[in-house]
Amino acid sequence: MSNHHVAKSQAQMAELFSQDLTTGVGRSIKHDSADKQVSGEAQYIDDRLEFPNQLHVYARMSDRAHARVLKIDTSPCYAFEGVRIAITHEDIPGLKDIGAIMPGDPLLAIDKVEFVGQPVLAVAARDLDTARRAAMAAIVEYEDLEPVLDVVEALHKRHFVLDSHTHKRGDSATALANAPHRLQGTLHIGGQEHFYLETQISSVMPTEDDGMIVYCSTQNPTEVQKLVAEVLDVPMNKVQVDMRRMGGGFGGKETQAASPACLCAVIARLTGQPTKMRLPRVEDMLMTGKRHPFYVEYDVGFDDSGRLHGINLELAGNCGYSPDLSASIVDRAMFHSDNAYYLGDATVNGHRCKTNTASNTAYRGFGGPQGMVAIEEVMDHIARSLALDPLAVRKANYYGKTERNVTHYYQTVEHNMLEEMTAELEASADYHERRESIRLFNAHSPILKKGLALTPVKFGISFTASFLNQAGALVHVYTDGSIHLNHGGTEMGQGLNTKVAQVVAEVFQVDFQRVQITATNTEKVPNTSPTAASSGADLNGKAAQNAAETIKKRLVEFAARQYKVTEEDVEFRNNHVRIRDEIISFDALIQQAYFAQVSLSSTGFYKTPKIYYDRSQARGRPFYYFAFGAACAEVIVDTLTGEYKMLRTDILHDVGASLNPAIDIGQVEGGYVQGMGWLTTEELVWNAKGKLMTNGPASYKIPAVADMPIDFRVKLVENRKNPEDTVFHSKAVGEPPFMLGIAAWCAIKDAVASLADYRVQPKIDAPATPERVLWGCEQMRKAVAAQQPAAEVETVTP
Repeated sequence: MSNHHVAKSQAQMAELFSQDLTTGVGRSIKHDSADKQVSGEAQYIDDRLEFPNQLHVYARMSDRAHARVLKIDTSPCYAFEGVRIAITHEDIPGLKDIGAIMPGDPLLAIDKVEFVGQPVLAVAARDLDTARRAAMAAIVEYEDLEPVLDVVEALHKRHFVLDSHTHKRGDSATALANAPHRLQGTLHIGGQEHFYLETQISSVMPTEDDGMIVYCSTQNPTEVQKLVAEVLDVPMNKVQVDMRRMGGGFGGKETQAASPACLCAVIARLTGQPTKMRLPRVEDMLMTGKRHPFYVEYDVGFDDSGRLHGINLELAGNCGYSPDLSASIVDRAMFHSDNAYYLGDATVNGHRCKTNTASNTAYRGFGGPQGMVAIEEVMDHIARSLALDPLAVRKANYYGKTERNVTHYYQTVEHNMLEEMTAELEASADYHERRESIRLFNAHSPILKKGLALTPVKFGISFTASFLNQAGALVHVYTDGSIHLNHGGTEMGQGLNTKVAQVVAEVFQVDFQRVQITATNTEKVPNTSPTAASSGADLNGKAAQNAAETIKKRLVEFAARQYKVTEEDVEFRNNHVRIRDEIISFDALIQQAYFAQVSLSSTGFYKTPKIYYDRSQARGRPFYYFAFGAACAEVIVDTLTGEYKMLRTDILHDVGASLNPAIDIGQVEGGYVQGMGWLTTEELVWNAKGKLMTNGPASYKIPAVADMPIDFRVKLVENRKNPEDTVFHSKAVGEPPFMLGIAAWCAIKDAVASLADYRVQPKIDAPATPERVLWGCEQMRKAVAAQQPAAEVETVTP
């Protein structure tokens, strides 16, 4: 090559080197699977080619909420052509209980059933329809027992799956007795079906040496690996779990994906044949747990400005029939029962109530939303009793920056942004102007009433079980300069893989397209934590960053030796490397390093610092940092029917230095709508015998496009890096936006309260279905007709 061409090449590379990377951290690039998902090419478990001789499994479910199992006869199952095997708990070769943390979840019922929908036996056949018909032919005889179906009954009977826990600061009894004002109230908060598009599913292939390859739609591959190994009575190294993508999870696949995987594994072991189990929608909804419904009792004391003096909170979580993750879920409800507010002297009791329903489980927010709804109800109730704007009461109780900044579990609230964020949203959403115009509208509109609410979010980030705050990653750089990435997190549509790949691309300063993300696999990254607690990017992104930094350090050391320069002379930028005065391509450096026998592969590991919690003292620092947000929602209500429409929502949300603003805004939008759905349209109904009646899309209503706010404005807080050392100073964004939906619920109550001149708190439990809203309207009309003081009508029921 002539000197002219060399110089030109160097000039071109110098120009490229001076430019910024266009696909690294902080850039809005689309989800790595977006094209495949839109075109239908993305492969989920049910899209995998079937193996020869593959079996399909159907589980016969209990039709009793509580009963002894007297007899199970599977012989009629074999009358159906194509049936290979029918199993009960007696056929499980290893451990029969697949409880996540504590025993209580038998894979198949043993001596009794404890909810309608509990798997009793399983049939494997050549197709799902045959398996279903055969399973229903089995003979099962029961002796009925008395079920407990109501959380209030369970609370009063102290019918618990686990012991209660208490957070206490100061003397709440004295503070309440001495407070200028005092209110009591109760609130029922409904559960929520996960309604992931892909139902629970696993496909298992037996291998040599008693091994199993498990393709599973799970947020927790290592737990599935562990439980499959235990039910088969083999060590974990015999089981490989592969998880490329989920069609949604939202927490519902953190523990409860294990049952289909384990049933498939048992049948695959007994038959030697590949086995698949995909739950039809109705069976999925009957068999799996939901977000925990809660029953709340509160006693609150406050002054003339609405500032809290003391509070007692009783939080009773409806756990269903077994512990599952309820210990941590109720704990998080307790941790978040302050939301953004300094509670003063406080006592918070958390109860884990046992009912004969499916075991409730993780759901986006993990108990935090229920705790926040409780305190937001308190804020509204105080505002009505004092005839104050609810936002004024909320702001009066905000945590301070240097005082009144310690939670009821003794963690200092650091880097608190809520005061500034609230002021910014008040201005951008024209809150005060709209509040006045809504009052004017309501005064002249006898039937249609508008409501407005601005509510904050302070959400703690980290697993409350401290040992889960760890992650691993694996990075290979191949000799052509392409990069392989694997990490312990799972992709359920939230963009985790895209973000982690951007992190690796940023470290090496190469295009995102160079990074190939592969399926989460327990043989590549072991002992993974579940992708939950909003920590997927925090943990796995940091682990991948550490792995990439290790390789990069080796490359820098090699380049310094090879070119006889200092390490400070080596700089990576935009697919190139400058080594003092010379610029070479990233590919060229990789080739040179390979020939020089430099390792181009590394694992990475990360554990979250600073976290601890002393349960015996009920104090500590359970969260690494807090994410903040605020939402302003406006609604219009037809007071003759209880129907309503979301008119406008303004959101300002804190994600630190965003790894990918486009994905983060999508998460904020989706989180808000899902939270709004939980508190408005999504009602779970059981009949008197404990059967879930809202067991499909015809009866269970997730929000659709028509339920969206007509005017929807979302903005991320700008130029505010996370002060903590997170991955590129970002903040978690999976769960915190969910609680923004509380603004919609509060806006509905604000509209209803206008019927009584905002002096009475309407008794509208969550979800605020049109029926409940109508009852609230009737309550307001009765209060006005009776012309009673607010304190006397607050307990009026329709």
